[in-house]
Amino acid sequence: METNKTDKTILFKGIKTLIFALLSLFIGPILMTMALGDKENTLYIPLLIIACLICAMAVFLIFKGIRIIMNSMFKKNN
Repeated sequence: METNKTDKTILFKGIKTLIFALLSLFIGPILMTMALGDKENTLYIPLLIIACLICAMAVFLIFKGIRIIMNSMFKKNN
């Protein structure tokens, strides 16, 4: 009978992904606040687009990081 053990290298990869997600969760809204605070600036639209992309990337990285961590704990090694 095989026992499922946590693969530590994959676990650390998932934790690293969640750390990047955490950084994106802070950077995205800060950039969005900066963009929405000064609408007369010439970089208003590009900064707003970049901020929205970073926020979307943060959500994606959260789901990806959780999936990697769950795979490290519950997936059988072939």
